[in-house]
Amino acid sequence: MAKKQSVPITQFYRDHPGGPAAAEKKLFGRIAHSDRRAFLKNIGLAAIGTFVGAAIPFHRNMPAGFIPAALADAHVSEDKDGLTLLNDRPLNAETPAHFLDDAVTPTSRHFVRNNGIPPIDVDAAGWMLTLDGLVDTPLSLSIENLRKNFEVVSQNLVIECGGNGRAMFNPPARGNQWTYGAVGCSNWTGVRLRDVLQAAGIKDNVIYTAHEGADAHLSGKEGKIPLSRGMPITKAMDDSNLIAFGQNGGDIHPMNGAPLRLVVPGWPGSCSQKWLTRIWLRDQVHDGAKMTGTSYRVPKYPVAPGTKVPTEDFEIIEAMPVKSLITFPAGGQEISERSFEVRGHAWAGDTTVDAVDISYDFGATWQRANLDAPANKEAWQQWRTTVALPEAGYYEIWARATDANGRMQPFAIDWNPKGYLNNSFHRIAVTAI
Repeated sequence: MAKKQSVPITQFYRDHPGGPAAAEKKLFGRIAHSDRRAFLKNIGLAAIGTFVGAAIPFHRNMPAGFIPAALADAHVSEDKDGLTLLNDRPLNAETPAHFLDDAVTPTSRHFVRNNGIPPIDVDAAGWMLTLDGLVDTPLSLSIENLRKNFEVVSQNLVIECGGNGRAMFNPPARGNQWTYGAVGCSNWTGVRLRDVLQAAGIKDNVIYTAHEGADAHLSGKEGKIPLSRGMPITKAMDDSNLIAFGQNGGDIHPMNGAPLRLVVPGWPGSCSQKWLTRIWLRDQVHDGAKMTGTSYRVPKYPVAPGTKVPTEDFEIIEAMPVKSLITFPAGGQEISERSFEVRGHAWAGDTTVDAVDISYDFGATWQRANLDAPANKEAWQQWRTTVALPEAGYYEIWARATDANGRMQPFAIDWNPKGYLNNSFHRIAVTAI
């Protein structure tokens, strides 16, 4: 009788004749996806070794309740130039980390986050932006007006969904189950939001902006808005914020907000209103769609997993936390050369990254990566290092960034009900052969 061979989990998913869903059922039977992580925490080292298809040289360093990256990431499937479709109503898709290796994220690889139904007519020639509210002179501007009357600038700017990393929360948080790919750093062209606000004249009692777009609510109800967020006027005056009409030297992709959008780097992507039609200034915190309740908010204090938190105890998310991403090699690879380059990006909300460290022994030791300066303020930073694995077997490469204020990525973050702000280590699985 032939000996049954074990295969890496990623290969099992990739090669299963019934596809990933059938592979999932084969491995986990009728265990619900939401319960799978609890199941994995209870399996032993021998079973993990069978699943990953290799010995684990540094298994003694694995934390209690540890779920190998090869298992945690295996459910991802790829579609549409590598993007992973999470939802089709509204359309949301993320980019697997290894497709984000470019210093500037290609338009075709930029993630998609929609809240409503995108507009059909996105003709730039007829598009108008209204700027009103508490201003001295209300403005109605075409894209051509913006080009002619204000300085046009191009900058590499990070946009990241506030829920990026939600899939790693246990118990699960409601919403799109983003893993690591709801982030991108395209080159955006437009005019500074600050310049346009100053042209309208900001009244002394203004404290907040409010934004509206042309997308329709999923319900189809006339006048119902899917998303209308804003930001403190102090943040709006930052010179990195753009009213953008270009992406990577061309037009903005329709799914990324063509023909006009806000780009507010360093804060949740929901601040970067797509299909932008109106900006108005207010003397109160904006209370538009997904600005109230628990939307884009986290508890003011740590809570135990699964805790119900009173709505009044939530606060609005502002700057995003420090984060890093491994873009090479791709997770799940077999590595024939035990010495190889590891590289990726790091970013840190409103500040810069000071250091990126890499571990291949489950965090027992760390080595410092070479870190580039950002191309411009609010761009992500490239990093790289060479890793030399001591023997054959299953390894995980972990990345950990530290920002200019000394804040370091954790192995795991405190749970929150909406699954926001997960900046835990990025981990990829590799097998040295």
